Amino acid sequence: MRYILMSLLLVSALWGLTPFKDFMPEPQITAEPLQYVCYRTLGPITIDGTAAEASWQKASWTETFVDIEGDAEPKPDWKTRVKMMWDDDNVYFFAQLEEPHVWATIIQRDAVIFHDNDFEIFIDPDGDNHRYYEFEINALNTVRDLLLTQPYRDGGSALDNWDIKGMKTAVHIDGTINNARDIDGGWSVEVAMPWKALAECAPQSPPKPGQQWRVNFSRVQWNTAKIGKSYQKKHNPEHNWVWSPQGLINMHYPEMWGIVQFSDASVDNQVTLFFKDFKDAAKSMMQQIYYRERTYFMIHGKFTDSLEKLKLTLDVPREFETPQIFVTPHGFDAFTISNDGYYKVLINEEGRNQVLWMRNQKRQRSN
Repeated sequence: MRYILMSLLLVSALWGLTPFKDFMPEPQITAEPLQYVCYRTLGPITIDGTAAEASWQKASWTETFVDIEGDAEPKPDWKTRVKMMWDDDNVYFFAQLEEPHVWATIIQRDAVIFHDNDFEIFIDPDGDNHRYYEFEINALNTVRDLLLTQPYRDGGSALDNWDIKGMKTAVHIDGTINNARDIDGGWSVEVAMPWKALAECAPQSPPKPGQQWRVNFSRVQWNTAKIGKSYQKKHNPEHNWVWSPQGLINMHYPEMWGIVQFSDASVDNQVTLFFKDFKDAAKSMMQQIYYRERTYFMIHGKFTDSLEKLKLTLDVPREFETPQIFVTPHGFDAFTISNDGYYKVLINEEGRNQVLWMRNQKRQRSN
């Protein structure tokens, strides 16, 4: 809430107008998304929550989770980190969550699991901010999986009746669950998601070596009180801890998620270098236009084709041209083209941020 108020005040200063009550907040950090290289397994993986296989022992951890708003907020009380691997059939996740008091209550599949402490996975295979997956699990191994058509901020809806068919999950408790009289070590989660089930939103499934997906991990943590041998959840705001920080308390900003690059090397041969896609800088630039156009519309009741009116000074990547904006009958289209004419990066009023390959553009320009 404090960032919403800060953003509203910023809008007032920029345009000298009364803030809009429905203003859509922008992320309050500019840090680049975190990166992870996902390697192939050495052999079969048994989903039991323990990660006992040699493959898991060799796989690298992500960075330890931070507050969802970034380093400006206090560090999480308990450590959380994740590993990933893949093979021809599945992508695998293993999460380790330190927790001295493991508890959970929800047992119904596809209930809102984050009303308990939970672990969450978010996946946007093509990185366009639309059609992405959300997965939640608690310490009782109760699962919620859903497909989102687009972020809620853009009028998206959650398809709760969609399931990751063939998915396997397991939870291991280091201690005793729902027993307030002892101290636990924590809990771990192991998940296998079949490529076939993820193919609906994936440009290629399994991905080609070198392909990059937008991914993030979240942990929701509630404060509890001990009542005898049981726990009672306190209804003060929950903690939100994530791998790649969002810059605001909202996981549904896919443009802020981390980047996972798939390697065809095995996990015992981790020599693949993460490569920075030069088109990502152009996508970030277009995202700034989207934020500012939304704010402009909320204040003026219309979109604009003027960067000057948007009060926006862009750092245009050297590989791309200055963006152009066209107001349409129902919104806007903004785009930039790479200097070599091969790529067009565009975004519209619904926040869909795409990269198109213009295969004939270079030849046409040279004629």
